Amino acid sequence: MAQPETFISIDIEASGPSPSTGSLVALGACLVSDPEVGFYREIRPLGGVPWDLGAERIHRLTRAHLAAHGLTPSEAMADLARWLEEVSPGARPIFVGFNAAFDWMFVAEYCHRFLGRNPFGISALDLKSLYMGRHRVARWDATGFSEVTRVHPTRRQPTHQALDDARAQAEIAQQLLERDGAAG
Repeated sequence: MAQPETFISIDIEASGPSPSTGSLVALGACLVSDPEVGFYREIRPLGGVPWDLGAERIHRLTRAHLAAHGLTPSEAMADLARWLEEVSPGARPIFVGFNAAFDWMFVAEYCHRFLGRNPFGISALDLKSLYMGRHRVARWDATGFSEVTRVHPTRRQPTHQALDDARAQAEIAQQLLERDGAAG
C-alpha cells in the first residue's frame, strides 16, 4: 500500500538568487487542501553571504529587521519539521511551489544544513510545469502568475510575503490537481 501524501504549498523569500549567493530570509507554507492551515518564519541572514538590495526591495525584509526578529536557521528548520509532522502525520509531505526549483533549492539546502535531512526528499511538484502540461502551453514565458491566474483564478494577489504567496499557490494547486482528486 502506498504511503499517504500531503501536498504542502511552499514559498520563500531570499536575499539572493541561490543558496550560495543569498540567504533564506522567510518561509511560508500551508496545506494545499486547507490554505488557512499555515506556517511562517522569518530567518536571520547567514554571515558572509551576499545581500542583494534588489531582492530586499521586493520582499521588504531588511537585515536589521531580520537580525532583531528572525529566528536562527536551525530554529526555523526545526519548527518547519515539527509543523510538517503535525499537519501530515503518517503521510509524506509533498513540496508544491510556483517555480518550485527556486524555492526548493533554498529549503533543501537549509534543511540539510541545519536539520540534517530534508522532509520533502529530493523532489517537488512545480505548478508552472503542471500548468504547461495540463493546458499544452508551449512556452515557459507563458507560465507567469498573471497568465496562470487568468485560467485558474485565486482571490489572492502575490505580495512577496511568503505565507500569503504560499496560500495563493495553494488555491492554484487545488484547481490544477482537482481533476485527479489529488489535492490531498
